[in-house]
Formats: sequence, C-alpha cells, structure tokens
Amino acid sequence: MESTDERHPPAPGSTGVTDSPAPTLGFGAPPEHSPSNNSSHSLRNEIRIWTRDLLIAIGLALVIIVFLYQPVKVEGTSMAPLLSDQERIFINKFVYRFEPIERGDVVVFWYPLDRSKSFIKRVVGLPGEMVEIRKGIVYVNGVPLPEPYVPPQYEDLTDFQPTKVGEHSYFVMGDHRISSNDSRVFGTVPSHFIYGRAVFAYWPVDHFGSLSATSTTEAKTK
Repeated sequence: MESTDERHPPAPGSTGVTDSPAPTLGFGAPPEHSPSNNSSHSLRNEIRIWTRDLLIAIGLALVIIVFLYQPVKVEGTSMAPLLSDQERIFINKFVYRFEPIERGDVVVFWYPLDRSKSFIKRVVGLPGEMVEIRKGIVYVNGVPLPEPYVPPQYEDLTDFQPTKVGEHSYFVMGDHRISSNDSRVFGTVPSHFIYGRAVFAYWPVDHFGSLSATSTTEAKTK
C-alpha cells in the first residue's frame, strides 16, 4: 500500500513552520530571602569593618607613640608646680628635627655631667644670649624675663653672675627655683644633648592635659 503524506499549505501570513508547545522545565519558584538573614549578614559585615578600622587605628597609634612620642616618668619636684614627682608624661622626640628650640620650652636632655641620667627643665637662655640673675629675677641681655610659671613661694632670691650662653647651647632652669639642679650648677646644655620636648601629661588623671608652650605660660595649680 502506498501511503500519502498529505501536507497542507501554510495559512497566508504564517512563518511557514509548525509551532510546537514549549516543554515545561522543572526549576520551581525562586527562593525567598529572609529579612532576618539579610540583617544578620549586614551586621557581620559591619562588625568586620569596625574591627578592621579599630585595628588599623591601634596600629597607627602604636607607631606614633613608639617612633614619635616617648612616655617618661618625672622624678623630683624641680619642675613644680607644672610637673610633680612620679608624674607620667609624653615627650616628642622628633620635634626639634623640624623646629628650633625656643625659650619657655620644657625639654628633656642628658645630664651634662652624667649622660646615663636624664633631666627635665625649662629653656631660659638661647645661644649667644647673656643670662644674669639678680635677687631671683632672671635678666636676658639686660632685660628682665617675665616668668609667670614660677610661683612666689618657689623663687630663689640669690644672685647669679652674668653668663654668656655658648653657640648651640641653652641655659635651662627648673620652675621650682629653690629646689632645682640646673644651669646655675652644671652650666649650659649643648643642643645635641636635648632629645625631646614635654608635650602631654597623662598620669595621674587629674594632671591630664597638654604641656605645650601656650599652657605653660602660667603656673598650674595642682
């Protein structure tokens, strides 16, 4: 028998192909996202970011403290009332690489008579100046030096003969004049002996604060 494959011409306007129904794929419905899961994930990310930033900040602070600032302990009362015995302060070890030593700076230096010891005093006379003390009043090049940081009860009313400060040297004194071993005793301090400037007190907490030049122009009451 012959079978005849009968084809019907496409209807006018058709594409010439026979459409077959598309297969149904079993992907199912998209998963639903729980708001609580999103919130938990966001919180973990935020904690990680805060932890990272905190560690970076602590690392930078340690670098600054180790390489720029040095904690030191004050021993004695020669810088009272600004600094007290056993007080803890920070000194800036690099400031004088970029700035000149100025009158009024509270500096830390190696004791000229024994470099194994460090002293802290205030700069009174600069290189090339003539320093003299008459009845407790300091004269620099013949002009009285205002010293509001020295309370009357700490004044030393004795005289000190005129002394010229050498080149690259400084005349230093403690604010507690009647109880200070300073340039009146051991002479001027060479600039290369000075290795830091007192900048900040941190212990005890009631002494917490800046020791910058602006804050040392007047004596502190402690």
